[in-house]
Amino acid sequence: MSDAHGDIGAASAGSGHEGHDGHDHKHHHHHHGNHHTHNNKGHPDPNLRQTAKISDKIKQRIKENKVFFSFEYFPPRTESGVMNLYDRVERMSTYEPLFVDMTWGAGGSTSDITLELVGNIQKYMGLDIMMHLTCTNMPQGKVQLGLQGAKERGCRNILALRGDPPAGKEWTKCEDGFEHASDLVRYIRQEFGDYFSIGVAGYPEGHPSGSLDGKMTYDDEMRYLKEKVDAGADFIITQMFYDVDNFLKFVLDCKTWGINVPVLPGILPIQNYGGFRKMTGFCKTMIPKEVDRRMEELKDDEAAVKDYGVELAIQMCKKILASGLCPGIHFYTLNLEKSVLSIVDGLGLIPKTEAIRSYPWRPTTHEKRKEERVRPIFWANRPKSYIQRTAEWDNFPNGRWGSNDSPAYGDISHHHLAGSGGITPEVKELQIKLWGQPKTIKDVEDLFVAFLEGGVKRLPWTESDLLSPETALITSTLKALNRAGILTINSQPRVNAAPSSDSAFGWGPHNGVVYQKAYLEFFANKEIVDALFEQAPNFPSLSIYAVQNAGVAESLRTNVKEPGTNAVTWGVFPDQELIQPT
Repeated sequence: MSDAHGDIGAASAGSGHEGHDGHDHKHHHHHHGNHHTHNNKGHPDPNLRQTAKISDKIKQRIKENKVFFSFEYFPPRTESGVMNLYDRVERMSTYEPLFVDMTWGAGGSTSDITLELVGNIQKYMGLDIMMHLTCTNMPQGKVQLGLQGAKERGCRNILALRGDPPAGKEWTKCEDGFEHASDLVRYIRQEFGDYFSIGVAGYPEGHPSGSLDGKMTYDDEMRYLKEKVDAGADFIITQMFYDVDNFLKFVLDCKTWGINVPVLPGILPIQNYGGFRKMTGFCKTMIPKEVDRRMEELKDDEAAVKDYGVELAIQMCKKILASGLCPGIHFYTLNLEKSVLSIVDGLGLIPKTEAIRSYPWRPTTHEKRKEERVRPIFWANRPKSYIQRTAEWDNFPNGRWGSNDSPAYGDISHHHLAGSGGITPEVKELQIKLWGQPKTIKDVEDLFVAFLEGGVKRLPWTESDLLSPETALITSTLKALNRAGILTINSQPRVNAAPSSDSAFGWGPHNGVVYQKAYLEFFANKEIVDALFEQAPNFPSLSIYAVQNAGVAESLRTNVKEPGTNAVTWGVFPDQELIQPT
């Protein structure tokens, strides 16, 4: 079965980082309520899903003395790039970043797609997002539209930036009168009070455009930064840099200037030689001699450059964290995942042997759905199809799912591919490459078996290239079933009292115990289903639900006398009632 907890994703198109105007940060919005996400280490909400604002999250992490990290993305330039970015963000979200953020193209050029990405990530991916917003070279009213759009989408975090002009355009003061980021910070506080947590950009080496006439001094830069913070900014994220000593001096200088908000270093892992030279040239970045020498030495070996990029970033982050001056690290992902995740692993920020999930699936951070505690298992590992199929289930805000003989259990025509931006020619080409063009049932069976063996990367019903760790225990059984015409798409092995910290099965708070009923979801022909029902009386504990894809609401067949909710995963934890999430 393919109940993978990973996520699929191809590298996103787009060669650069949009808006080197600092960092765009976005934060996902979490809601407060009497909701206890029972979680590790005794904190009722270990991943701070219920804390909407980044400034509050940072305060909590500082209080716990727990280092955090965050990821920045930019809006891809193509439709398929956007689809792949969702997959990638979803996969990276399993590392539990404190927040993620999305950039805003120069002059508002990506405003529509930025808002769409912000809304979907905030609403569906269980992450708080920060939206970058620039205030210059923008048509009148665009800033207000951006802020209103973020608020409507449940985003509570803004990175307020002056912004660069679009390529080939001159810098112009905004028609709304914004000239500096401090004007934007003041405007947000004046119009929205404390609804948003506001971040601003810091330039440890001075702003690359050195004010607009190239004459701004470091002291001018610090004065502007103090003005932004005094206007109401909650934290600072810096421009990318490679000179750690200079960065640490900047953090100490902030204190001298009376700037007392957290400073997060913006870390851009070196991905390739050309990109590194282009970006450091564009940002006039100081490059330590040793880094320069190593890059020249390795420039013809792309893999070695990437490895060095990871190694260098780990060294930099270790030195920054050891200084005690920064509570966390902000990563410019450039919409790539491998390097950044390798760095997070290399810093030891992810426990290797214990579960870090709050539930077996990612709870949403969206207001109307955040109280959910139960999901049908056939959506437990499918965040996207679950979203599309269950938009109307907001009528059950307490996660009390309707009776499972209801036709609302999922009209399969709302298949998750149908809701992911449609099938573009690029997607179709990719699918043919993945699956060929099967002509017979046997061809289809072979594809399912190849998926279990790792020969086929994924199937249309899986949301990941990886089988989840628990599937390994039943792979040989699944292969035999698929060869016999039972095409499995979701499963879980039986688990009797595994510790909640188990790396394959664990979820929820420490010192708990989790249970699972064996479960299988599959396609089969009518003969097989009839035979199954015929044999069912010999297996009293077997519950069968079969639906024929004939578009008929009454096509549900079951051997269960009074169909109701049937829990297949549950957990027992200290000092709380039983939790039944699927």
